[in-house]
Amino acid sequence: MVAPAIQPQTDSHQYEAKTLAIATALLGATREKKNLFAQMRDQMRWDDKIMDFAMANPGLKVQLFRFIDALPALRSKPEIARHLQEYLSAEEVELPGVLKGLLNFTDPASAPGKLAATTVAPAVETLAYRYISGEKMDQAIKAIERMRKDKLTFTMDLLGEAVITEAEAQAYLQRYLDLMEQLSAAAKNWKTIDAIDVAEGKELSKVQVSVKLTAFYSQFDPLDEAGSRSGVSDRIRTLLRRAAELGVMVHFDMEQYKYKDLTLAILKDILMEEEFRQRDDLGVTLQAYLQDSYDDLKDLVVWAKERGTPVSVRLVKGAYWDQETITARQNDWPSPVYSQKVSTDANFERMTRLLLENHQYLYAAIGSHNVRSQAYAMAIAEELNIPKRNIELQVLYGMADKLAKTLADQGYRVRVYTPFGELIPGMSYLIRRLLENTANSSFLRQNLEDTPVETLLAAPEFAEEDREPGGRGDWEPPFENAADTDYAIADQRTAAFAALKTVRQQIGQRYSPIINGEAVNTDTSFDSVNPSNPKELIGKVGMASQEQAEQAIAVAKAAFPAWAATPASERANILRRAADIMESRRHELNAWIVLEVGKPLGQADPETSEAIDFCRFYADEMERLDGGYTYDYPGENNRYRYFPHGIGLVISPWNFPMAITTGMTVASLVAGNCTLMKPAENSSVIGAKIAEILYEAGIPKGVLQFLPAKGSTVGAYMVEHPDIHMITFTGSRAVGCRIYAEAAQLRPGQKHLKRVVAEMGGKNGIIIDESADLDQAVQGVVYSAFGYSGQKCSACSRVIVVESVYDTFIHRLVEATRSLQVGIAEAPGTTVGPVVDAAAQAKIKEYIETGKQESTLALEMPAPDTGYFVGPTVFTDVAPDAVIAQEEIFGPVLAVIKVKDFETALTVANNTDYGLTGGLYSRTPSHIERVQNEFAVGNLYINRSITGAIVSRHPFGGFKMSGVGSKAGGPDYLLQFLEPRHVSENVQRQGFAPIEGVD
Repeated sequence: MVAPAIQPQTDSHQYEAKTLAIATALLGATREKKNLFAQMRDQMRWDDKIMDFAMANPGLKVQLFRFIDALPALRSKPEIARHLQEYLSAEEVELPGVLKGLLNFTDPASAPGKLAATTVAPAVETLAYRYISGEKMDQAIKAIERMRKDKLTFTMDLLGEAVITEAEAQAYLQRYLDLMEQLSAAAKNWKTIDAIDVAEGKELSKVQVSVKLTAFYSQFDPLDEAGSRSGVSDRIRTLLRRAAELGVMVHFDMEQYKYKDLTLAILKDILMEEEFRQRDDLGVTLQAYLQDSYDDLKDLVVWAKERGTPVSVRLVKGAYWDQETITARQNDWPSPVYSQKVSTDANFERMTRLLLENHQYLYAAIGSHNVRSQAYAMAIAEELNIPKRNIELQVLYGMADKLAKTLADQGYRVRVYTPFGELIPGMSYLIRRLLENTANSSFLRQNLEDTPVETLLAAPEFAEEDREPGGRGDWEPPFENAADTDYAIADQRTAAFAALKTVRQQIGQRYSPIINGEAVNTDTSFDSVNPSNPKELIGKVGMASQEQAEQAIAVAKAAFPAWAATPASERANILRRAADIMESRRHELNAWIVLEVGKPLGQADPETSEAIDFCRFYADEMERLDGGYTYDYPGENNRYRYFPHGIGLVISPWNFPMAITTGMTVASLVAGNCTLMKPAENSSVIGAKIAEILYEAGIPKGVLQFLPAKGSTVGAYMVEHPDIHMITFTGSRAVGCRIYAEAAQLRPGQKHLKRVVAEMGGKNGIIIDESADLDQAVQGVVYSAFGYSGQKCSACSRVIVVESVYDTFIHRLVEATRSLQVGIAEAPGTTVGPVVDAAAQAKIKEYIETGKQESTLALEMPAPDTGYFVGPTVFTDVAPDAVIAQEEIFGPVLAVIKVKDFETALTVANNTDYGLTGGLYSRTPSHIERVQNEFAVGNLYINRSITGAIVSRHPFGGFKMSGVGSKAGGPDYLLQFLEPRHVSENVQRQGFAPIEGVD
């Protein structure tokens, strides 16, 4: 629904005088000086000292908050002392004297170490319970009853672990059903307080709960709009029905930006259903730091008018600014949030005004600790004589107690957002509150620091840099990667699904080898089929013969001199044109990847981005290298320059048919080598599309030959051919080693040694230590192990878990894996699609049978009978030297290994023939430092998934039996495709040579 323009009913300036008067009075009431006893008490409390330290030193603040984040996972005083010392001994930390004294110990298990632990840990716990009402229900109810004595009402939010399994999603619903039951029972004993329980003569519910819509379904994903709607809607209806029976109000929180549009759409639809349409005790949340939030509010006004019964809108500034900014920058997306706090404040007031001027359609819940923001709402409410039912003011528990009481004294209904739950899952909430309290731009901090009243209460105006939507502020990336498709945007989803339909109408065509720019007929062909449905022919691909390979090599040899002489800038510009063509055809190329190799759309799209990035990155790199190096001395000029080898053979894999094939091919081409491109048989249609794009971009006919062929015969012939100068290969260890050996043989007529760049897979492990954030770890392992059915060379196939967290991790890992959806690749809800072909399927199943003999089968998920499917499989109690822990399986099979401690974990992780990718989930600084030096892998990922390398940011490649050569997408990759030459020229003539700087 697109809202028509809604004009404000009044001029905003008419509210300004009243706003300032109210704000000044509120500020005076909340800035009362502390008495001497209170000042002395605060000087003695460590929880207050922690806040003071954080506000005084930015470096200390970061490390201190990281320690606080890790603290609940630490199980002993020595562990706490060790982590405290490791975090606060970082170079960037400037320690106050009292902390230096506290950390002055050499042994964490010593008495001074334990003293540090017993000093700081209780202080953090005390700090947490400033913002969390309790871990047990009786604690929370007592907190509520204390608030009610001050004429404050509440909304309760259940803290908990991230919902990453369907069992947890169901448990989340049940916890809220139980919570509503318990609070309703307690509320029967509460006396009615007119200020908060009655409005316009109508009694309001004494109980309100706040819920997160996405927590009702563990696989919530905007790409799968229909599946996400289905997954959450019935659970929401169950909640709302029970709430109606108990007389409980329900409010829906807003989370990350990517969920916003779908969250609002789902709620609008449910709340428009006849069963719920008359309910006025329900609410939604909008975040003013989002640049499109004002338009969202206008849409809600239109929707509410149609609905006929008001709902509440909780208006907040927003709690995920850092996360939203980082997400946008990492994905090269426009930032959804305002870059400056003042702009958020200005938008908040604009939204407050729109909301209150439509109070008959939407009830307002103004959530802010900014005195100016609350005063602005109060000024409008008084000016428009808004009924008491239609507005309430909100604060967070423990954040603005004095303000809350002052607002209540002014006769407003004040609701306190009250978190309840265990400390460990509540830690992320605590960190957000600490960040809010200590931020330089925080009103609370500025108020504490006695910022001048006229500055605090000035009317906010949009910052100049926020007047245009999007953008990324003053940050510029070192290399501008192609932006992945943001499937949270409905138009992008529509375009993606339309492309799938269009491409499906083009399947079944014939694709031939291309030699010297002409398609050639072949005697044999290969049927490339859809792994999700092998009866569906994607393309019939002509297989080049040995004679045709010989012809292609001759054509390339003839074309080489002209291509080598083509200026590097011209070759680079061809690659840039190819990148632009790929970007314009992105949705179509994604569809081919989905259909030909069975990669789900959410993983196909980043692959297309990677292909685009390879074109642009290698174009830039070639122009950089083309300048060469100058080492001049008086009387002598020295030049160091790069030249192409000659003819390159590219043998590419099926698992990244777009990205890796493109990357290897364009690297060879831009360096000036004529190139033979031999794609894997079962991804040859995608190879044909790449060749088509490169020809369209301007690659001359004889320079690139497209040669689909049988690898064991024609491929081997080309590897051995004396006119081939370089072989670039990605694939299995067995084939890679064979190519390496064959290329080393000198053939008759061969006048050069062949260069081989080979990437040959891995047996990649992730370590989970005792301090790991298990929410992150479980999600990262599941994604790394089962994304694209485990068919990435970087995929996690071993997870090595320290025994103290092993049982907890295993339980959540198995349930998270069980929650994945196995199905055809093109279904938007699929998280695990097929494996590539029948041979791969059979091989993986053999390994699963082996695993059953040597370890414990924790989970083997069912899979569709039609297609090449293997359900995600998890083995536990796996010995480090077991077959499934040592051999590359290349499928959705995960081996979990239990170890005593981190030291053992690192030894086990390195005990493999491979060295490609590895990971660590830890919040222990010394462990993070050690793996960077001791974990023997080419790509190490810390506290994140181990797949999804991005060009320039994560140059990719390994060593040991994972391959040979430099890293793809890195600064030295192109050097492998070039021969360096040096020229030294004596520029003296008859003893004369110009000397720089001398006349």
